[in-house]
Amino acid sequence: MAPKVLMVAEKPSIALAIASVLSGGRMSSRRGSTEVHEFDGMFLGFPVHYKVTSVIGHVFSVDFPARFQDWNATNPLDLFDAPIVKTESTPKAHICRHLSQEARGCGHLVLWLDCDREGENICFEVIECTGFQSTAGRKVYRARFSSVTEKDILKAMNSLVEPNKNEAQAVDARQEIDLKVGVSFTRFQTSYFNGKYGNLDSRVISYGPCQTPTLGFCVRRHLQISTFKPEKYWTLHPYIIYKGYELKLDWQRHRLFDSDVTQMFRNFVKEDGFLKVIGISEKQVSKGRPSGLNTVNLLKVASSALGFGPQLAMQLAERLYTQGFISYPRTESTAYPASFDYKGTLGALVRNPVWGDYVQQLLSDGYHKPRSGTDAGDHPPITPMSSATEDVLGHDAWKLYQYICQHFLGTLSPDCKYTRIKIEFESGGESFNCVGQHVLVKGFTSIMPWLAVPEINMPQFTEGQKIDISRIEVDEGSTQPPDYLSESELISLMEENGIGTDASIPVHINNICERNYVQVQAGRRLVPTALGISLIRGYQLIDPDLCLPDIRSFIEQQIALVAKGQADHSLVVEHVIEQFKRKFIYFVKQIENMDALFEAEFSPLSESGRVLSKCGKCLRYMKHIPSQPSRLYCGTCEEIYYTPPKGTIKLYKELTCPLDNFELLIFSMRGPEGKSFPFCPYCYNNPPFEGIDLFGASKSIGSVKLWKGAGMPCFLCPHPTCQHSMISQGVCACPECDGTLVLDPVSAPRWRLYCNMCNCLVSLPEGAHRISTTRDHCPECDSTIIEVDFNKKTTPLKDGATLHVGCILCDELLYSLVEMKHGKSFSRNARHRGRGRGRGRRGYSGRGRGNKKQQDPRMSFRDF
Repeated sequence: MAPKVLMVAEKPSIALAIASVLSGGRMSSRRGSTEVHEFDGMFLGFPVHYKVTSVIGHVFSVDFPARFQDWNATNPLDLFDAPIVKTESTPKAHICRHLSQEARGCGHLVLWLDCDREGENICFEVIECTGFQSTAGRKVYRARFSSVTEKDILKAMNSLVEPNKNEAQAVDARQEIDLKVGVSFTRFQTSYFNGKYGNLDSRVISYGPCQTPTLGFCVRRHLQISTFKPEKYWTLHPYIIYKGYELKLDWQRHRLFDSDVTQMFRNFVKEDGFLKVIGISEKQVSKGRPSGLNTVNLLKVASSALGFGPQLAMQLAERLYTQGFISYPRTESTAYPASFDYKGTLGALVRNPVWGDYVQQLLSDGYHKPRSGTDAGDHPPITPMSSATEDVLGHDAWKLYQYICQHFLGTLSPDCKYTRIKIEFESGGESFNCVGQHVLVKGFTSIMPWLAVPEINMPQFTEGQKIDISRIEVDEGSTQPPDYLSESELISLMEENGIGTDASIPVHINNICERNYVQVQAGRRLVPTALGISLIRGYQLIDPDLCLPDIRSFIEQQIALVAKGQADHSLVVEHVIEQFKRKFIYFVKQIENMDALFEAEFSPLSESGRVLSKCGKCLRYMKHIPSQPSRLYCGTCEEIYYTPPKGTIKLYKELTCPLDNFELLIFSMRGPEGKSFPFCPYCYNNPPFEGIDLFGASKSIGSVKLWKGAGMPCFLCPHPTCQHSMISQGVCACPECDGTLVLDPVSAPRWRLYCNMCNCLVSLPEGAHRISTTRDHCPECDSTIIEVDFNKKTTPLKDGATLHVGCILCDELLYSLVEMKHGKSFSRNARHRGRGRGRGRRGYSGRGRGNKKQQDPRMSFRDF
C-alpha cells in the first residue's frame, strides 16, 4: 500500500482548490467535519495516497480556566497571574478530532495555512491535533503560497519548507497579553460603571491595548474640533479678460488676518489699474505610477472611494482570494519580487470585457515595471489572478475587484506627463499668478481616471506686457476646524503608530463602532459618542499611557523580536503583563477621576428607568432601564438584574415565580414573527438548573460564553410543576434542531408554537379563543396534548362545537390546521424524536443558585 500524505488548508475552499490542481480534477471527496479529498499522486519522487482537508480558521482559542470565569468571584487583578488554557474555537465542528482521525496512518503532513503569523500559529495547532510533533519518523512540511492558482500551488509544492515556530510563538504572546490586559480592565470598568449609571448605552465598557488607542485618535480629533476658535481672514483676487479668457489671479500673500491692511493693498492695485507680466515659466512634470497595492492602502481606498468599511472590505477581499480571483489580501509589501510574472498575470486579464483592450495594448506596446516599493518579506502586493465580471462576483465584490485590477494595470502603465505653465504678474507692488496645465501623456491615469491631471487652458502671454484689470474682489472667510477622522485617515494613523496589523486593523475599528464609542456618519467619518469621549478623557486624567499609541507600539516591537527569534516569548509576556498589572492597580485606585467625568455625562441608576415589577426579596418595586444593557434595578436591595436585549418588556399578569417570588415579565422580540416568552428576573440571572444552553448566549472562541443579559427564560426551565416552564408549555420536539416547540403564551389570536433554541415557528389554528397545554401526552408520539377552544363563528367542528383536545402531530384535524413558518418541514415523521419536553432531562441538576457565571463573549483576545 502506498504511504499516505495528509494536507491541511485554512479553509475548505482552499483545500478544494489545492486538491483539484494536484489531482488534475481526478479525486474523490467525502464528508467530515470539513470535506476530505483523496487521490493518488507523487510526493518527493515516490507514489503516495493524498488526503486533503482543512480547518476553519484557528483550531484553538486562548481563555481562562473555569474558576476564573465568574465575574463576582474573581478579582480582575488576579487575572494578570491566572493560568491560561487553550480550548477548541468551534467545539461543535470537532476539528481537532477530525484532524486526529485523518492523520492516522499518514507518514507526512503538509500544511497549507495562510502565510502570515496567524497562519503559522495555526500550523502548530494542526501539528498538535494530528500528533505529528510527538511521533518519530513522521515529517511536517510547510507550503508557502500567495494565491490559489495552479501555478502558485505547483510552485509551493515543489519548494516546501519547515513551519516557523518563532512566528507561531509571537502570536501566542500577543494572545496572552491581549486576553489578560483586555479582560482585566474590561471586567473592572464594566462592573464599576454599569452598576452606577442607567443610560450608558453599551453592554461592555471594554479596554484593549489596540482598541483604546484607536478610539484615542478619534477623540483627539473631536477635542481639536470642539476647542477650535475660528479667525476671519481676507484675500485679494484681481480678474483680467484676455483673448477670450477670464482669469482669476491668486495672491502671493494668500490671505491676511487684517481687513484694513487687505483694503490698503487693494487700493494700491486699483490705483495702478493694470497687471504687468513679470515672469513666465514652463516645466514638464511627471506624475509617477503607483507601486504595488498592500492591505492598508486597499482598506483606505475601500473606505474613502468605494464606501466599504474596513471589516466588509476584508471580507470581500478574502472571498475573492479563496475563489482564486486575487492573490492573498493580507500583505504589508508594495514591492513585487524580481521573479514576478507580469506577462502571465496580464495574460489572465486580456479577455476581460472591461479592460481587455487596455491589457492588450500594454502587452503589445510593452509594459513598464512597477515603481520600487517596500518589501516586508511576507507576500507580494495584492494582484488579480484571473478574470471576472460583475455578474460572477456580485456588485460589492466587483467594485473591490475592479479597483484591484485597475491599480495593478496602473502599476505597469507609463507615468502621467504634463506641462505646467505659471504666469506671474505685478501690480501696486503686489505679486499675483495663475497656472495652466496641459497633459502630454495620460499614462496610468487612463486606467485610473480619478487620478487624472485636469486640463487648465490659458492664453499665451509675453513677458513685460500690461493688461487692464477688469475687477478686484476681496474675499472674506474664516479658518475652519479639521473634520472628524475618516476611516481612511484613521487607518493611516494606526499604521504610522504601529497599532494593529494589516489583519487586525479592521477588527479594532469595527469594535469601537460596535461598542458605541464612535458612530460612522456621512463620508464614513468617525464621530465619538459621549461614552467614547468620557473614557478617553478618563484615561488621560489617570494614566495617559493607557490610551496613547506608544504602549501598543512597544508591545508590537517586543512581539516582532519573538517572531525573529531574538527574544523568548515567555519572558516578553511576563515583562509586558507586569507593566500592565502595575498600571491596573494604579488605575483602580484613581477610578474616581474617571467617575467624575461619567457623573457629569450620565444619569445615576436610581434616577433612571420606570417602575415595572416587584423584587422577590424586599417586595418593593424595581425600575426597568431599557438602554443597553437592558436591566432591572432594585433600589432597596441595590441589585441589578439583566434582561433579554433588543425587545420590549412588560409585566406578565402579576404572576410570580414559584422558586423565588419575583414577578414574571413577558419579553417580546421585535418584528411580526418575533418570539414572546415569560421570564423570572432572578432565574434569568441566576439559573437554578445546571447544563442549560442559555438564551442570548453567543458562541465565542472556545466554549459558550454569555452576553450581558443572557440567561434562562421560562421556556428553558425544566421545573416539573411550574405552569410557565418548558415542562408545562413544551409541546413536541423541534423538527429542525434539538430544541422544544413551546406554546407562545401571548400570541392570541394568531396562536403559535416556537422553538426554544432556533427560529422554527409553527402556526396553530388562528382565531381560537384559547389554546393551552394539558397534563396528558399522546400515546403514539409522547407529544403534549393541547386543548383548543375554537371561535364559534369559525369552528371546524361539527354541530357548532368549539372545544377540541388532541395531538398536533397525530390528530387529523389539528395536523391539517397547523402550518410551518420557518424551517424545512413539519411532519408526523418527527414523532419518533419524542415530545421534546424531555429536553429538560438532559442532566439538569440541582437548584444551586450561584452557579458559575460565564464570561462575556467579547472577553477574548481577538477583540482587543
